[in-house]
Amino acid sequence: MALLRVLLELSVKPRWRLTVAHFNHQLRGADSDTDEEFVQYASANLKLPFVSGRSDVTASAKQERLSIEMAARRLRHEFLARTARRLKIRSVALAHHADDQVELFFLRLLRGAGGEGLGGMKWTSPSPADSTIRLVRPLLDQSKAALRCFVEEKQIPYRDDATNAQLDFLRNRVRNKLLPLLAQKYQPALTRTVLRAMDIVGAEADFVRCAAEDWLKQENRIAFGELHLAIQRQIIQLQLQQTGITSGFDLVEELRKTVGKPMSVQPNLTVHRDCAGRIIKRSVARADFIAGEIVLELDGGGGVGEFDGLNIRWQISTRDCSAKGMPKFARHCEHFDADKVGSLVVLRHWRAGDRFQPIGMKTPIKLQDLFTNQKVPRRQRHQVVVATTASGQLFWIEGVRIAERFKLDKQTMRRLKWRWSRRESAVADDFRPC
Repeated sequence: MALLRVLLELSVKPRWRLTVAHFNHQLRGADSDTDEEFVQYASANLKLPFVSGRSDVTASAKQERLSIEMAARRLRHEFLARTARRLKIRSVALAHHADDQVELFFLRLLRGAGGEGLGGMKWTSPSPADSTIRLVRPLLDQSKAALRCFVEEKQIPYRDDATNAQLDFLRNRVRNKLLPLLAQKYQPALTRTVLRAMDIVGAEADFVRCAAEDWLKQENRIAFGELHLAIQRQIIQLQLQQTGITSGFDLVEELRKTVGKPMSVQPNLTVHRDCAGRIIKRSVARADFIAGEIVLELDGGGGVGEFDGLNIRWQISTRDCSAKGMPKFARHCEHFDADKVGSLVVLRHWRAGDRFQPIGMKTPIKLQDLFTNQKVPRRQRHQVVVATTASGQLFWIEGVRIAERFKLDKQTMRRLKWRWSRRESAVADDFRPC
């Protein structure tokens, strides 16, 4: 509502044509419908065109195996881009503010993002649903407190989303728990300090990206191996993005370090890097590898998930360091350091090139070698489910012990209890845990 008033006051001289677009996520029942009615009424009072859209985000998230937040974001941006195209509008203004930026910084930091991610949202950027539509964020340097003062001073009506206070979602815990603690105990000027850091990191990431783009356009290039490490990584990431391949740190780093080694990125597709730094795709007949994955968002105290017949039940609790609180061995149950695992977990099947460091081992080994050592029948290997962190690190293999890096230790603050079962006979019951 603050953004709408600002744009309305600024629109007089340049004669901007404003349209109000509202997307109903249908996540809060009657409250969601009341929000839509409120915005429609406000638009009518201001004599502005109003367009609304709605979708069952919960059903979409379940169908596409996405988190609620990810599904909501995709559907919202598709609606905005679709509306802009229909009305021949080139710019969509969003009301993200400085507090949103700080929250985003910590969310991405906790998920292991690089410089581009930590740089946060830009003042202007292409829509993720349509690159021809420009997103603008005029309030990005304004705090939520300043905006609240503005609407109260101008007597602008607004509505609060009650779910912003719930702690089930990681973003809300960052907003309502982590940031107040950091501001109170460690850095009173937290917002200003983080925004400054984001500006520095973002600018440096932009520089690296530009350097990588320039290198890719050149005919007489500096040898790939002579480039700075950061530029090498960005060159690989850009090429993967251009070919529509989702890249994580582990894939980029493996391609950067090795020449000519095929890396499986899809069931029938591998990529490798040649000595000149080019990423080359190759289709392969890999009918034995099974596609598909789901993302679990480990928010709240616990939850459930299902992937290809495997049922997962997880619970996060504060670690009890007493003898009584130590986890006991139980079939189909493991315990991890919850903070090392992170808030997003990917469930999928084994892929070529996967590496895993079982607890007690000093170095990672190929998952294929581990299956051979454990005498896992070939017909079962591609049915086994694995779990990775958001950055792609394997921390659990069905029927195998946990990864060394994610075990409980003296520094563990929160424990992740991970239990699994199958609707049918367990795939991996024929071999013993290592």
